[in-house]
Amino acid sequence: MITVRIMGSNKQRIVPVTKELRTLVKHCCSETLYEEGYKGDFEVSVTFVDNEGIRAINKEYRDIDRETDVLSFPMTNDGEDFTVDPETGCYMLGDIVLSLEKAITQAEEYGHSFKREVAFLTVHSMLHLLGYDHERSEEEEREMFGKQDIVLDTMGMGR
Repeated sequence: MITVRIMGSNKQRIVPVTKELRTLVKHCCSETLYEEGYKGDFEVSVTFVDNEGIRAINKEYRDIDRETDVLSFPMTNDGEDFTVDPETGCYMLGDIVLSLEKAITQAEEYGHSFKREVAFLTVHSMLHLLGYDHERSEEEEREMFGKQDIVLDTMGMGR
């Protein structure tokens, strides 16, 4: 069994962060963990920002002065040996920072729903928290994107 505790914060005023949106993000996190064969209680910090907010974080932590759609800050480098929160007993996976403003733009560009875009970005970021990195090699990119497709298809949000 998998339980995911989302520690969320909203630092933007463009998109209302509804219960439905929070539930979607939590479901994406749970489904990614399930598809990867994890069991237990997990904790993920999710921060919703706008383009200006994600640009500032991207500049500060990656020295890249431009907006992006999502940033992932894993607690480990290899997706193993997660730290356990002594207060909750949950494995702490890390932080997801998601630009809802960018998600709106990309959903329009790609011709799918905002909900599907948020799901894609959340699954993508979760895989980073679990140790996957599409920037290391073409093989890892194929593997990670294949896993994204499986999770999104399982959720009924495939292409």
